[in-house]
Amino acid sequence: MDNSLIILSVVIVSVSILAGALMIWRLSVGLNSLNASVQQAVLDKPDPAQQLQLKQISEMQHTVLARLYEQQSYQEKRMGELSSHLSDKLSKNRETFDARQLESLKAQQENLTQGMGEVRKQLSEALQQNARQLGEKVDALTRSTDERLKEISTQVDKRLNEGFEKTTATFADVVKRLALIDEAQKKITALSANVVSLQEVLADKRSRGAFGEVQLEALVRNMMPENSFSFQHVLSNNTRVDCLLLLPEAGGNIAIDSKFPLESYRKMTDIECCESQKRQAEKQFKIDIKKHIYDIANKYIIPGTTSEGAVMFIPAEAIFAEIHAHYYDLVEEAQRVRVWLVSPTTLMAVLTTARSVLKDSATRKQVHLIQEHLLALSRDFTRFQARMDNLSKHIDQASKDVSEVNISARKISSRFEKIEKVELSNAQQEAMISHAPNDSPE
Repeated sequence: MDNSLIILSVVIVSVSILAGALMIWRLSVGLNSLNASVQQAVLDKPDPAQQLQLKQISEMQHTVLARLYEQQSYQEKRMGELSSHLSDKLSKNRETFDARQLESLKAQQENLTQGMGEVRKQLSEALQQNARQLGEKVDALTRSTDERLKEISTQVDKRLNEGFEKTTATFADVVKRLALIDEAQKKITALSANVVSLQEVLADKRSRGAFGEVQLEALVRNMMPENSFSFQHVLSNNTRVDCLLLLPEAGGNIAIDSKFPLESYRKMTDIECCESQKRQAEKQFKIDIKKHIYDIANKYIIPGTTSEGAVMFIPAEAIFAEIHAHYYDLVEEAQRVRVWLVSPTTLMAVLTTARSVLKDSATRKQVHLIQEHLLALSRDFTRFQARMDNLSKHIDQASKDVSEVNISARKISSRFEKIEKVELSNAQQEAMISHAPNDSPE
């Protein structure tokens, strides 16, 4: 506070000195200006009064300036004294401030030391309390963990036992399946032998022809009635066809012949053959198929004996697909001469259609029998209607009779009720007479 007052006093004195200096400068400037204007007026128009006035102004200027300089010197001296006094005062105040600051620091240090001791004590107590709580929680967690471990151990034992049982059952099942696999392996071995024998069969042209005929016969026997086909049938031109479907006269009999062009197809698909060999095999394959088509068209389409078309049965689905995918000109050529190419799958559709035709023909042959049965059924229904009308009349008459019988029964019941009431009234009268008082004297 003292330092602030000292500094404020120094500032005020400094401002006063500056204000005095400024005032002196302004007065000096004003007097100089006045003196200059008066001198100029005297020079323009010399006048003793103005000269006297000029002299008085000059003297007054010197007097004012002297007094101002004296005042400034006094203020500077006063300022020096005040500055010295203020310097001494500041030194004393600094020493006092340093002493007070040192005492304050010592007091703060003592308070800090005391506070640190209390904080250390509180921290020690808090740590001890936390240690106790942590110990209790650890004990509880240990107990909970032990219980959980016991439960887990029990569940693990249970699941292990179940797993052992399932493993045992699975192992037994695996043993059974291994036995089945062993049997399947034996069957595969046998099948491999059959495949080898099948390859040997397919290697020979006659064997391939027999294989196709057997497959054709199996399909036809499974799909068609027994009296609707003939195998190795001899036609009117003395040619023998593998199968002849005996269909109604409207469509005619259909000849089915089996063809198995395997040699050229194998060369076409053999990866070991070069490109030239494959191209040669493709040409030969096309020639073989076309030859088979025209052989069937010329041999098995006989006007008046067979239908207007014949069927070429190809036992291998792969060969059938190859023809339709890459040799569609052969398919068109076959359709032009009315030879229909079929595989085992498409032959099923042809046979299904033929069976439907046979069934439809048999149905048409039995139409007159169905009409006779319908007429007889109509006559029976007419008689049934007449008898039903008679029965309805009898039922109506019986209903009327039952109603009249019910009326008679109600009347009879009513009369019986009246008779019972009369008998009851007579019995009451007799009882009253028997209980009347005796008037005769004793």
